[in-house]
Amino acid sequence: MLPVRCVVLTPTPTARIVPALVETLQRITDVRVEQAATVSAIAGGPTAATSSDVAVVVADRSSLSGALEQIAELLRRTPCCTVIAVGDALNEREMVSLLAAGAFDFVASPFAADELQTRIRRALGLTPPVDPWLRAVPDDLRLRDLIGTSAAFVRQTAKLPVLAANDVGVLLLGETGTGKEVFAQAIHYLSARASRPWVAVNCAAIPADLIESELFGHVRGAYTTAHTGRKGLVSEAEGGTLLLDEIDCLSYGAQAKLLRFLQEKEFRQVGSNAVSHADVRVIATSNSRLAELAAKGTFRQDLFFRLNVLSVTLPSLRDRQDDIPLLARHFIQRFRQTFNRQVTSLTPLALRKLLAYSWPGNVRELKHVIERGVILAGGPMLDADDLDLGSDAPEAIAEESFHDAKARVVESFERAYIQQMLSSCGGNVSHAARLAKKNRRAFWELLRKHHINPQPFR
Repeated sequence: MLPVRCVVLTPTPTARIVPALVETLQRITDVRVEQAATVSAIAGGPTAATSSDVAVVVADRSSLSGALEQIAELLRRTPCCTVIAVGDALNEREMVSLLAAGAFDFVASPFAADELQTRIRRALGLTPPVDPWLRAVPDDLRLRDLIGTSAAFVRQTAKLPVLAANDVGVLLLGETGTGKEVFAQAIHYLSARASRPWVAVNCAAIPADLIESELFGHVRGAYTTAHTGRKGLVSEAEGGTLLLDEIDCLSYGAQAKLLRFLQEKEFRQVGSNAVSHADVRVIATSNSRLAELAAKGTFRQDLFFRLNVLSVTLPSLRDRQDDIPLLARHFIQRFRQTFNRQVTSLTPLALRKLLAYSWPGNVRELKHVIERGVILAGGPMLDADDLDLGSDAPEAIAEESFHDAKARVVESFERAYIQQMLSSCGGNVSHAARLAKKNRRAFWELLRKHHINPQPFR
């Protein structure tokens, strides 16, 4: 078997990390390492890049724009080539730009040699396949529902390494069913706290008069029925992560108790005068607009500021419609194994039914719809009749003409492409137009046509 080619692209040839990077790559067996300053040096002629190649693009702050241009050009010429970005001195937004431009992965410098080698081997397909149900590392089981390639979704998931690496509070916002708890688990299992407890609390499910006891625990005799002492969930999460789901459901008094804990990392059990300390990272979620609730006075403003150190708003399924086919197939594969069914895919009519629905329950609702469909399906493919979408389901869709189908696909492509360009360029319309090789006015017309606002990409 011929060695796989790994090309190091350096917009700034004198970048200080290049020698260490090349030396590390050369230690990987079955890999031939080359260096190049431009895409044209590797993307044409007899040594043209192929889908089996990997390009490692060196990107630091001084060469970021060059790296983005190289990634875009390389993927235009060789769409299946795998790109990994390696760099330092980049902030979160700059890392997101690299990933949104099409990079498969990002490795921060200084990097551990074994970490870089593992990521390169995974990108090259040289890592031996492992049965996902037998993996010892929990990230597969915990991260498996983070499925999607749409620009709106990738912009948020690309923040995961930064969120995991910085041990501060995170506030996750978004409609119900958008995957906030799954996202929170991803932060925990990608962080240094991964080996410590993960404790999730549904604040809406705990009565207001018991929330303090549930969180901080109580001593024996604290109240009439307290015949024994009990540790709280904060103590159970020691060293790990505490998820406060639907935090806006906490009473005003409970919010005050929580605020002190977040500020001082200390608390008192109910009925005790002793102060206890806890090393716990807190992640909070809400499907309400907490800033508006704080402005109205129904949620403590000081608590909102304390929680809102790092914030992520997960997109609704309506805003990432291109991910519906991918999610549907993912859930089909999961539930066909769970229930030992022979269902393998969707019929075109079933897929169109999913795409025409508004999904008020978002990904969670899609998951349950597919689960029911797999259980009740009468054949190897899920048909439109197997998908029970309730009273809000769209009416039966007639077969689509070639012209209509083509128009729908083109419209979907245009929208996704424009969003990707804006994400790559940080919302700079002029830069995005140049990258797309479109006249700026024509690019603006496409923005208006698809009702895309560049502001959220900045």
